[in-house]
Amino acid sequence: MLFSSITFLFFFLPASVVLYVLTPTLLLKNLVLLALSLLFYAWGEPAFVAVMIGVILVNFIAACLMDPLSGRPRQAVLAIAIVIDLGVLGLFKYADFAVLTLAKATQPLGLRLLSPGFPWPLGISFFTFHCLSYLIDVYRRRFPANRRLWEVGLYIALFPQLVAGPIVRYKVIAGQIRKRRHSLGRASAGMRMFVIGLAQKVLIADMISALPSAVFDHTARPALLDAWIGDLAYSLQIYFDFAGYSNMAIGLGLVFGFSLPRNFNLPYQSQSITEFWRRWHITLSSWFRDYLYIPLGGNRGAPFQTYRNLVIVFLLCGLWHGARWTFVLWGAWHGGFLVIERAGLSRRLTALPAPLAWAYAALVVMFGWVLFRAPSLAGALDVWRGMVGLNGAGEMGPALAAALQPAEAAILGLGAVLALDPLGRRNRHRALTTEVDDAKGLETLAPKTLAALDGPKVRSAGLLRPLADWGGTAAMLGLSVLQVSGGAFSPFLYFRF
Repeated sequence: MLFSSITFLFFFLPASVVLYVLTPTLLLKNLVLLALSLLFYAWGEPAFVAVMIGVILVNFIAACLMDPLSGRPRQAVLAIAIVIDLGVLGLFKYADFAVLTLAKATQPLGLRLLSPGFPWPLGISFFTFHCLSYLIDVYRRRFPANRRLWEVGLYIALFPQLVAGPIVRYKVIAGQIRKRRHSLGRASAGMRMFVIGLAQKVLIADMISALPSAVFDHTARPALLDAWIGDLAYSLQIYFDFAGYSNMAIGLGLVFGFSLPRNFNLPYQSQSITEFWRRWHITLSSWFRDYLYIPLGGNRGAPFQTYRNLVIVFLLCGLWHGARWTFVLWGAWHGGFLVIERAGLSRRLTALPAPLAWAYAALVVMFGWVLFRAPSLAGALDVWRGMVGLNGAGEMGPALAAALQPAEAAILGLGAVLALDPLGRRNRHRALTTEVDDAKGLETLAPKTLAALDGPKVRSAGLLRPLADWGGTAAMLGLSVLQVSGGAFSPFLYFRF
């Protein structure tokens, strides 16, 4: 089920909110949310609910078994559970990729290998990372194993963040599962955040989705203009698609009393690749930092060891995004530039004028998105050749010319302005999400902000701005609903990763 679908917007979400509000106790509310989450997951892929329930049971039992143990028995339980989690992920997501890679390698020997053809359970990468972080933190004794199965199940399966993040640590949400505050102010703030994310997805990402497709999928050897427009359109599409989903998830979480961690912080304002990864998919980069980079040694060893750790992390980060060599190369691309910056480039970047440092980061990110979007390495090389003028600087190709109508061109320009936020309005919705710390959640908000969310008091002299704010939100909701009603929406890009 898609957040941006008629079924979700007009049936599942209203029914869920009403049922949740009418449920009297927090324990029953949690059970209702768990049931709704499993129903949400079963709506599109009923066969995989068994996989989800099996994963929950395995991790719940493993944590309970591991908790009183120490030494090698404790390590053994952790290792077995991690192997099971990664085995399930590998079976569904990487089995075809492994078989096809092996088939190509053994082709000279005349061997014929059949691809298993396993479908991907929706969001398997995200809920696997939830399971791994829970197990590892129990192993590290950061908290005891939770012996309430429904609470562990709710943490793993909570439907706002189930299929595309943010990646939530158990420590962030554990206290909120047992004690959280509900108010009209918080619910209305959450719905505003949801509408903003819906508009980002439906009114920007979906509106320009035909442009990158025209270049990457339907243009051979794109010329200079085609290549740059296609890459720019994809850079904006993936940002507003994924940031839109994250905002919708954060907003829905707030409606149900949960504060989920922020996932984006204007990444296209970055002036280095190091800064980009502090702003883009924040919960993923922090997950890799805490559960892979630091255990590998982080930056505590010799420079060579630090560079090695960075490359390993980003190769795996690329592979996490998809079972294709272009994703691995995309990870290597970012890992390579992080190594270069750590080796000394970062000091030179800080000495540059801000526009030049920004241009460097923007070019690296955009050239990297070509690898991420292209269907093959050959296709990526074709787009790269076009971007540097090796395919000529001729007229716009017929596929892009047909897709780039005045409305799409206007949305492309608007998307670029909003992504860069040149007027510095990054703090406009701070009270909703951006001050939420990914370690402590909503309670890190300032007291005034908390009071505003619990029940804003609007003075009569200050009615103009709230009315304009809500008027804009209502307009975004109306336009988004019209767009969805017309069938002009597509699945979230990160559902594939």
